[in-house]
Amino acid sequence: MSANRFFWILLFGVISLNGGILVNALDAADDYVLGPDAKVQPGVPQGTITQGVWKSRKVFPGTVRDYWIYVPTQYEASKPACVMVFQDGRGYVNKNGPTPVPVVFDNLIHKGEMPVTIGIFLNPGVIPSERPGGQPRRNRSFEYDTLSDQYARFLLEEILPFVGEKYHLTNDPDGRAICGISSGGICAWTVAWERPNQFRKVLSHIGSFTNIRGGHVYPALIRKTEPKPIRVFLQEGSNDLDNLHGNWPLANQQMAAALKYAKYDYRFVLGDGGHNRKHGGALLPESLRWLWRDYVPAGSEAK
Repeated sequence: MSANRFFWILLFGVISLNGGILVNALDAADDYVLGPDAKVQPGVPQGTITQGVWKSRKVFPGTVRDYWIYVPTQYEASKPACVMVFQDGRGYVNKNGPTPVPVVFDNLIHKGEMPVTIGIFLNPGVIPSERPGGQPRRNRSFEYDTLSDQYARFLLEEILPFVGEKYHLTNDPDGRAICGISSGGICAWTVAWERPNQFRKVLSHIGSFTNIRGGHVYPALIRKTEPKPIRVFLQEGSNDLDNLHGNWPLANQQMAAALKYAKYDYRFVLGDGGHNRKHGGALLPESLRWLWRDYVPAGSEAK
């Protein structure tokens, strides 16, 4: 065992924030595997997935991106469906990948452990090269790491109206969730932070709450701002990045501590993984159950 890994185990193995940190010092680093709810199960109906290309003309003009839309078989056009948006969508929509969201949605919706939810999976935008054979310019960090309302406006002014033309989506902010990994994780938080009247559920995998474009200020902002009605699940690994932008495990600890101080509805799970999807994928069913627990559609009577 390396000295660095031993240090993290000693440090994190005795910490508990809101009962959410889980570390097993006897486990090998990053040995997470998918459970049954992340695998196709016999007798469980599978939703449909369609793919397309979106050309932004308002918020990120000149960018193009792939998108995928997942619709569960239980969807009925007469009833508004919940909606969940995923940044870096290709990695989340892949049924055979480490974060197979469509499979988990199929299983949890079938069991009634989350509401009927339409998934919107978006890749970050790229700006095509004007030179034949040239490489496109990536817009990912600008879109995801910037602390502003621009990505929220992109969803609210472009993507949700487009998907809403085809499917009956809820306008209830408690019925809207957003998820991302790394810079996509801080982007998910920023959307809810900027528009809590539109999005109130956040799932962040190894979120980049570091100084890439100023994201390290969030813990201070959370402490000094009146609490917003956001429910957030943070996943992090003790072997995550440590570079010129900051230390990812410490940054996520700061986020969790600030959320605790401000009395947010949050959960923080720290494992021993690195900067990848393994741990977040293993936790995906549990994290979605937690996010959607006690959800009652707007206008419905509580059970």
